[in-house]
Amino acid sequence: MAWNGVEGEALLERAARGDGQAFEMLIADYEKLIFTLAFRMLGNTQDARDASQETLIKVYNNLHKCHDIRSFKSWVTTITNHTCIDELRRRKGKRDESLNKIIEAGDSEFTPQFKSDGPGPEERLLSKERQEHIQRAINRLPVKYKQLIVLRDIGGLSYEELAETAGLSMGTVKSRLSRARIKLQQYLSGE
Repeated sequence: MAWNGVEGEALLERAARGDGQAFEMLIADYEKLIFTLAFRMLGNTQDARDASQETLIKVYNNLHKCHDIRSFKSWVTTITNHTCIDELRRRKGKRDESLNKIIEAGDSEFTPQFKSDGPGPEERLLSKERQEHIQRAINRLPVKYKQLIVLRDIGGLSYEELAETAGLSMGTVKSRLSRARIKLQQYLSGE
């Protein structure tokens, strides 16, 4: 449940004063979003876990800077984005992880050990291959494009939230996102 209104404001205020239980309640709805954004930006499970932890610590330590529960999602997303970009900058010049690392990231999903009416092994394999194909293409994008694709198409941010999070004008966001999608499509069709 995303917190809004008086209850959300009170929860935010309690968490900012150091109430750990209030912080856990406040952040519970956003942990999956934080991890998903970090995974898509960084390309592997371990780095995404590390970035998620770092993001949660930054959010907790800076709660006093967020004064409006309505902007909390955007604020948390901005912190996640900056944490991932910092990690990508640290990596610059280093070789990427092996392809096996990326493939291992797909294995982090829970696979039921009992009969299911869901997709069979062949459909799951095709879906996993499609996800890996998309992740490889996303990983090839320059950071300025990757962050917009991840935040908009995976994080579900509006154009306004995207402009605020990335610190760009609305026109720049729209043009970069358009170029990012074209580039991503080229990578997807060319692999």
